Amino acid sequence: MSKQHYKVCFCFRRIFKLRVVEPPEDVKKVFEQYSENGIMTIDKLQEFLIQVQGDLNASKDHAQAIFNSVKHLNIFQRKGLHLEAFFQYLLGDLNFPLHPHGVHQDMNAPLAHYFLFTCHNSYLTGNQVSSDSSVEPIIDALRRGVRVIELDLWPNSRKDDVEVLHGGTLTRPVELIKCLKAIKENAFSASEYPVVITFEDHLNAILQAKVAKMVTKTFGAMLYRPESEYIKEFPSPESLKKKILISTKPPKEYLGVQSSMEKDPQRQKDSAEDETQNTNVKKEHGATHDKQVEPDDEDEDKENATLGYRDLIAIHLGKSKGALNIWLTNPNQVRRLSVREQKLENDARTHGTDILRFTQKNLLRVCPNGFRVDSSNFNPMLGCMHGAQMVAFNMQVNGKYLWITQGMFRANGGCGNVKKPDFLLNVDPDNEVFNPLVLPPVKTTLKVKIYMGEGWHLDFHHTHFDQYSPPDFFIRIGIAGVSADQGPMKHTQVIEDDWLPEWNAEFEFPLRVPELAVLRIEAPEYDTSGINDFGGQTCLPISELRSGIRAVPLHDRKGDRFKSVRLLMRFEFV
Repeated sequence: MSKQHYKVCFCFRRIFKLRVVEPPEDVKKVFEQYSENGIMTIDKLQEFLIQVQGDLNASKDHAQAIFNSVKHLNIFQRKGLHLEAFFQYLLGDLNFPLHPHGVHQDMNAPLAHYFLFTCHNSYLTGNQVSSDSSVEPIIDALRRGVRVIELDLWPNSRKDDVEVLHGGTLTRPVELIKCLKAIKENAFSASEYPVVITFEDHLNAILQAKVAKMVTKTFGAMLYRPESEYIKEFPSPESLKKKILISTKPPKEYLGVQSSMEKDPQRQKDSAEDETQNTNVKKEHGATHDKQVEPDDEDEDKENATLGYRDLIAIHLGKSKGALNIWLTNPNQVRRLSVREQKLENDARTHGTDILRFTQKNLLRVCPNGFRVDSSNFNPMLGCMHGAQMVAFNMQVNGKYLWITQGMFRANGGCGNVKKPDFLLNVDPDNEVFNPLVLPPVKTTLKVKIYMGEGWHLDFHHTHFDQYSPPDFFIRIGIAGVSADQGPMKHTQVIEDDWLPEWNAEFEFPLRVPELAVLRIEAPEYDTSGINDFGGQTCLPISELRSGIRAVPLHDRKGDRFKSVRLLMRFEFV
């Protein structure tokens, strides 16, 4: 048994013994039930996997793999597992709480049938007003499984090239070509399913043409181009593997704005300056030389430029302003809408079923309100409840809503595509869809028991939490989901001065919509100042939570898994 020394003052030290982790009483009882003479055989281990862990398809090969996983330990015996080896298996990597078989959902449905891991202003390194734009946040997002990247396109100061930045702010730009190359190199590092790039386009026709050439040259065969501008249904993620899709407004919408400039003298002036610059650009590229450009030739150039840009667009962005009801569907063409969180919240009160019907075939992107200049986030559940595929998150700032989103997308092997539950996709014989305002009765109750935690002493310095003593951990636990399933976070008692805390605390969570629910778990270290230290967190999608006694690894603030820190917990659905 090792010791830790904490220096209190120049001449005084406190010494704490590090005790050895021991199995909780429930583990001892289960082992006793499935062992003979202190040994659990392969046959008995298989019984345990089926009857306690709920792994109904567990085979002897599965049990043998568990045996093999502890063979390197001195505690292993050839005849079977004794208590300590069984306990090490329960705490090990083969006993995590989520589905272990990678992508397992049907990936052949239309893209609109999936939630897509989406980030907002993907290029920003910090706040929305004054931070740098960079390729690094884009690379990090893709490596975490994000499938929808947003780029805001603006002319540079000379108006002869395209930059990416948050317009109307002090954010510093990054070249578009650098962003495109970063996407190409990292798009499929975490998942082979398609990446959608949404362009927020503030360009004239000439620069749009330049973007078209840039995108085509960068992505080549990776770029998905639909056969027709008018498609009635999006392709499936399976058919779009290793493909890049561009989503933005069609060029004709930009030209439509141009036609309205006569009513706005200032915009007309700005447009004239743009046209002058466009002519200069053409001269630089040898397009005009000393010859006077005829008006008809210029119109033809613009038309060709527009056609080249339009042909890039795999997912058309529709208008979300000005219409009385933007949620009306077009049976002959699917599209994407993009709205702010407040717009969705307002419309959900009166058009909830219209929104849900829209998202059954079309794509909906929900982005943070403009006042979130600190890159904070919003609750994703309202969007999910209405079928929004792209609930866009600022990934620059960590916090509970980003953690919840990361938890949602741990489902389906972390591929960034999660199949929507059937109730969001079904239409009954009376042509009615699910009404988000009418919640169903309780479908199931999740019972959770938190036994213990371990690993902090391996992943943190012994004075990280407290200069004078070991840490005082407790667990906060709750549900993120529809409003009826959410409630205040519950918590265990604080265990003082212990790197191996044992709580043996039980909780119950009635669930009306378990398909969308996420189990939130946090491990604060209690501080008498009232500001607790962070000791880890995780969020687990209820739809993929396995019953039984499970090792639950915790993650840091960014969502990266700690090497050693984990909890031992038991889950049961009743």
